[in-house]
Amino acid sequence: MSCNSCSSDINSVPKGCKSNGSCGTGDCEKLSVFDWLSNMALPTGQESLNIVEVRFKNGRKHFFRNQDKLQISIGDVIAVEGNPGHDIGTVSLIGELVKVQMKKKGVAIDSEEIKKIYRKATQKDIDIWQVARSKEYETQYKGREILGRLGLKMKLSDVEYQGDGNKATFYYTADDRVDFRQLIRDLAGAFSIRIEMKQVGLRQEAARLGGVGSCGRELCCSTWLTDLRKVNTTAARYQQLSLNPQKLAGQCGKLKCCLNYELDTYLDALKGFPKQDTILRTEKGNASFVKMDIFKGLLWYTYIENRSKWFKLTLEQVHEIIALNKNQEKATSLEDYEDDLIEVITTDFENVVGQDSLTRFDVPKRAKKRRNKGKNQQRAKQAKQNPNQRPKADGAPKQNPNPNQKRNPNQKPKGARTQKPNPNQQSKTPNPAGNNANKQNQQGNKPNRNKKRRPPRKSADNTNKE
Repeated sequence: MSCNSCSSDINSVPKGCKSNGSCGTGDCEKLSVFDWLSNMALPTGQESLNIVEVRFKNGRKHFFRNQDKLQISIGDVIAVEGNPGHDIGTVSLIGELVKVQMKKKGVAIDSEEIKKIYRKATQKDIDIWQVARSKEYETQYKGREILGRLGLKMKLSDVEYQGDGNKATFYYTADDRVDFRQLIRDLAGAFSIRIEMKQVGLRQEAARLGGVGSCGRELCCSTWLTDLRKVNTTAARYQQLSLNPQKLAGQCGKLKCCLNYELDTYLDALKGFPKQDTILRTEKGNASFVKMDIFKGLLWYTYIENRSKWFKLTLEQVHEIIALNKNQEKATSLEDYEDDLIEVITTDFENVVGQDSLTRFDVPKRAKKRRNKGKNQQRAKQAKQNPNQRPKADGAPKQNPNPNQKRNPNQKPKGARTQKPNPNQQSKTPNPAGNNANKQNQQGNKPNRNKKRRPPRKSADNTNKE
């Protein structure tokens, strides 16, 4: 399905198509087919089919008859019969696989609609074809200007020139029927070619224009999907999806084609589930279905008379209640069944770094409180009252209990931790012990733990003198 320029290199890194799907080999487009019967020989006496499949621009394929028995292989550029003139296309399939494609599209082998192949395209035919294709964008731009001038309610999506450049097909989309007779006259007069108008659906338009889907990848219809099947809202209901048109619609405005991809898997899983309109009869009342989790095997029911609470039941419990109802028996309340449900909590994520909370950054930072605000205000107030007094670190002035006494050498230094005195508690006895007793009162009547001073050593000179 890919040519050499698009394949992976030695390190298995995909190179990608650098010519946007129109490289020389022609094997990069979505219409390329792998002939898996090419190495098989036909039975003796059977001739190969003289019909080949030819592809054109934007997903258009037709069958042509090789009456002159030309040596044609897949990828050859050939000139085929047009209406009128001739067209240029690329051979996409030959051999017995053409029968399968004709049967799939409902084309008979002896149909008169199958046109013939003229010849292999010469270099002159290819040059004329490339010049005609180079004018498609400009023709589309001018055609939209003519549409706007005429005020027609239609959208011109694409333009395709025939291989000989004598005819152009205008593809458009419209909700209602449009009278474009005047439009054909204006287009033929502006471009001096034969005009053909062809209406396409919204899905075909998206396949021609291309784009990126909500999944982040290119549209399936523009890359590989050629069979555009019908998509119903029933597919969304089977998959328990909310019928939200903004989420279920694709770029074309219709339901997404990918809703059909997993539909068969859901249908197989739903075979063991009861119908959603089944009513469960219990002693407390009848219960109706609310929702389900298909792959976990869980169902939610609620009482018809009181829908304030949903009860979660397993698939086995629901089948048990349905079996009791068939025997004309009522089951116990849904609360009892829900209490019997034992959930095994499995840890899918292991907290290694300690950052398992995804909302840890959502909490706003709190402003730091100014803890020293009150102390600073008190210190400034006392400084105004006593300007000659030096304030302490905690805002209260430092006072000496007995200014006539000198500092006791046994007293602790300033950096020592002390306990603040209780102002409500008064000493009942006088302070005969001086500074030491006063210090004990300041420290909350703690005993003095300082060791007694040793007497000074007598020197040898004093001993001799005595």
